[in-house]
Amino acid sequence: MSVTAPPPAPRAARAVVRPGDRIFAGIARAASLTIMLALAGVFVFLAIEGLPGLSAPENIYAPAEDFWSYVGPLVFGTILAAVVALVLAVPFSIGVALFISHYAPPRIAAPVAYVIDLLAAVPSVVFGLWGGLALASSIRPVTDWLYANLDFIPFFAGPPSVTGRSMLTAGIVLAIMVVPIVTALSREVFAQTPRLHEEAAMALGATRWETIRLAVFPYARSGVISAVMLGLGRALGETMAVAMVLSAAPVVTLNLISDTNPATIAQNIASNYKEATPDKQAVLIATGLVLFAVTFAVNFAARWVIARSERKVSR
Repeated sequence: MSVTAPPPAPRAARAVVRPGDRIFAGIARAASLTIMLALAGVFVFLAIEGLPGLSAPENIYAPAEDFWSYVGPLVFGTILAAVVALVLAVPFSIGVALFISHYAPPRIAAPVAYVIDLLAAVPSVVFGLWGGLALASSIRPVTDWLYANLDFIPFFAGPPSVTGRSMLTAGIVLAIMVVPIVTALSREVFAQTPRLHEEAAMALGATRWETIRLAVFPYARSGVISAVMLGLGRALGETMAVAMVLSAAPVVTLNLISDTNPATIAQNIASNYKEATPDKQAVLIATGLVLFAVTFAVNFAARWVIARSERKVSR
């Protein structure tokens, strides 16, 4: 009795690569390469033009003594303004995003989303004018109350600014500018939560808030972090709005309501570059290089946090 050999296994079908796929892949690679080259070009320009500013004559850094004592207060002011903006903007943005995606009926959610997105189209100069002329005078009763009741906290040690142009005012303006970015991205991430996850939580007896806390937030964590980091990048690099609102000086202080406020790197460059000598311009460009490094470090840390969060969710 002869035993016939089993038929050979069918050869796996090779994936067919269509011309459109090749074109799209090439365009995507070219776009990503262009962005990398542009980023590298910015870094090379800042490095070449700014390195002489690290060793300029001592009088160029006045009232500081060297570059690092000159840029230190600027880095502090930049981070402080951005943190104040995020503390004010992130809770409001997440709340609005949840309202649009899970609470509001469509006839209300659509206009609210449109208005929030429209804020992103307002030029920063308009925000600066509004902050310096309207918000600064309107916020004085608030700063007076903070000083009268919470002066034991370093942030409100006062005395309050008589003009209202303080770090708190600048932080509020930056927060309004950050809100559209964080809200729009968070809204999209919340809306992409699998419906089955939410229905499973509600079937187990969870309330609406418990469903959001247990099903929506874990799924959207990495997306929300990305949205916050994009908002942080906007706050770190904002120039005109801060320059038009803040009465700044090269100091390091946590006081948010006084007349003495730390300057930011972007605001300092915008205020001094036009009248600067070549040596001073090199110093300002060097501070721009420091801002580039700070922004890169923040984005790198954000990507690490997002990757770690995604690993925990996938387990």
